Amino acid sequence: MIRFLKGLVLLPVAIVVVALAVANRAPVRLSFDPFSADLPVFSVTLPLYVILFAAVALGVILGGIATWTGQATTRRRSREQRRQINRLETETTRLRTQPSETGFQHGGADRVALPAPR
Repeated sequence: MIRFLKGLVLLPVAIVVVALAVANRAPVRLSFDPFSADLPVFSVTLPLYVILFAAVALGVILGGIATWTGQATTRRRSREQRRQINRLETETTRLRTQPSETGFQHGGADRVALPAPR
């Protein structure tokens, strides 16, 4: 079912991308020299669709990096909580299996039963 839904979404996207590439295949000069408009030192001639796709890819990469760095606090808090959960589970297991330290040996009447983990 997921495969079908992926195809249902990706097929129209692929058609639009191919149509964009075919419609914008004329070469365009991309200049990186702001001082010389007539004969730029740093320029490249590429089809327009290549420039558009590169700009979209760069935007996706930069957006992913910004999102990843913005979630650093959440990831750190999650790691700390996982460590604390592991410590508490270890301590609970140790307390469940530890023999009584009060010295009473009367069938375990001095033990307190802990609830089972959920």
